[in-house]
Amino acid sequence: MLVIPIYIEAGICGFESPAAQYKELGLSLDQLLIKHPDATFIGVASGESMQGVGIFDGDLLLVDRAVDAKNNDVIVANLNGLFVCKLLDKTNARLLSASPLYGPVQLTQEDEFQLEGVVTLSIRLHRANPELHQCMP
Repeated sequence: MLVIPIYIEAGICGFESPAAQYKELGLSLDQLLIKHPDATFIGVASGESMQGVGIFDGDLLLVDRAVDAKNNDVIVANLNGLFVCKLLDKTNARLLSASPLYGPVQLTQEDEFQLEGVVTLSIRLHRANPELHQCMP
């Protein structure tokens, strides 16, 4: 019996990667997504109260301190020593959750409230990143 050796390689010979034309563009996610780099920080969302606006537990939040907060903006604030991510109801001085399971928080004179910034972008991680969980308390 005659045996003819056939060598098999993975991939397609003679064709360049479809992404090869983009390697010279020099895209920077920082430049594309962050308007005020010196005033922006990244936080990690915790909890379920903001799922109604698409923010889930473990999502990354880009928070811009240079943006003026408007009514119904998603904000990060320090409320009585705890960082919270909520919808801002400026008209009624309340913080709102984006879930019917959590009621509004009425801000009073007794509260220590510090607006930390406006959430301009959230990023969903589709694979757990252990390094992020090391940063969280």
